Amino acid sequence: MTPVHIIGGGLAGSEAAWQIAQAGYAVVLHEMRPVRKTDAHQTEGLAELVCSNSFRSDDSDQNAVGLIHHELRQLGSLIMSCADAHQVPAGSALAVDRDGFSDAVTKALHDHPRITVEREEIAGLPPAEWDKVIIATGPLTSPSLSQAVLEKSGEDALAFFDAIAPIVHFDSVDLSKAWFQSRYDKVGPGGTGKDYLNCPMDRDQYEAFIDALLTGETADFKEWEANTPYFDGCLPIEVMASRGRETLRHGPMKPMGLTNAHNPDVKAYAVVQLRQDNALGTLYNMVGFQTKLKYGAQADIFRMIPGLENAQFARLGGLHRNTFLNSPKVLDGTLRLKADQRLRFAGQITGCEGYVESASVGCMAGLFSVLEARGLDIVPPPDTTAMGALLGHITGGHITREDGAGKPGSFQPMNVNFGLFPPVDAPKTDEDGKRLKGKDKARAKKLATTRRAKSDFAAWQTRIGITQEAAE
Repeated sequence: MTPVHIIGGGLAGSEAAWQIAQAGYAVVLHEMRPVRKTDAHQTEGLAELVCSNSFRSDDSDQNAVGLIHHELRQLGSLIMSCADAHQVPAGSALAVDRDGFSDAVTKALHDHPRITVEREEIAGLPPAEWDKVIIATGPLTSPSLSQAVLEKSGEDALAFFDAIAPIVHFDSVDLSKAWFQSRYDKVGPGGTGKDYLNCPMDRDQYEAFIDALLTGETADFKEWEANTPYFDGCLPIEVMASRGRETLRHGPMKPMGLTNAHNPDVKAYAVVQLRQDNALGTLYNMVGFQTKLKYGAQADIFRMIPGLENAQFARLGGLHRNTFLNSPKVLDGTLRLKADQRLRFAGQITGCEGYVESASVGCMAGLFSVLEARGLDIVPPPDTTAMGALLGHITGGHITREDGAGKPGSFQPMNVNFGLFPPVDAPKTDEDGKRLKGKDKARAKKLATTRRAKSDFAAWQTRIGITQEAAE
């Protein structure tokens, strides 16, 4: 078999390459950095994390993201094994030292005997002699490749903006005002229950902060960016503020589950959280503070936050344009381009959103290529699993839906969530026969969903005959 060519060395491309190589097939992984840079990447490393350093919840019983973590681990995921090896404390989430994580992925792929890494840009469609190709170029696909794919597929691409949160030097935070605590004191992987730095605001401070956000100078849009919608899961903080003055204190600045260690009798009106960003604990990122404010405005406004008056920023926030396919129309159920079935797509370019979601779509693209190479039927994971539910969103019929005005609905990026799963029969009573209500009912439903998913995923894994060893 000729090598499988993978274009793009992000999380999806790296995971796809690993899965194919571990199954015994040759891979050529093409990454254009550093030959051609992007607007968001800062290093040459594979699987560089350009936004948050969090892989989000690691709870596989009560959270859909944690469930996808579980499924990736079952498949010997390189992304998850490197994340686990380089985790930093983050409450109930799995967060990583971003440099250590990327370095580990890069080394594993470079050291693999069946993987060749080529540093070059693939401008336009791949050469005709490449009979098996996975395009995993992410939201920052080069213009020439984007245009070639669009011309081939005959469909318009959609796009949205993705904003990057600032990173603060820990030693510049005033710990006489900030305190360590995870929300509701939750203890996550590698955590202690005191994994976030919390900066409290009273009402007057919050109102002044909102005023500053609403009047702060933002980056100018280029003409081609003017009508590009935001993805609601990663809104700039000033855009959230513009939707209502209370929006932020019911979102990333919510005070619930937090008690000010310096003044426990006074309830904060709003709280800004910072999460550890590297293994040394010298850098912390501002949770949910993605922004398109200009750098000068960012520094001035964020230093209004109690505890950050003298903050030194290792990185200020930024904004970049994400591009993704109209996947339900242009891709088949195994992620192949309908107009050219030698081409498979993976990662954010398909319309998934999030690190582990991108890795999981890369994982599926790699496994589908393996099954194809073995001459076997390509059986996608069941829609009762996290991977199957996400695949269903990408390749399903969402685009046919209409909005309230009767206009055709458009395909939009999506994080994995329980809303993508089919209904499940969940217990209605507890062990004593008492009817479940409220949070107890919701927890029972989530647990039933994840237990079904784990069982169905194990059966699917046995059926396709893919049982790989985890990365060392």
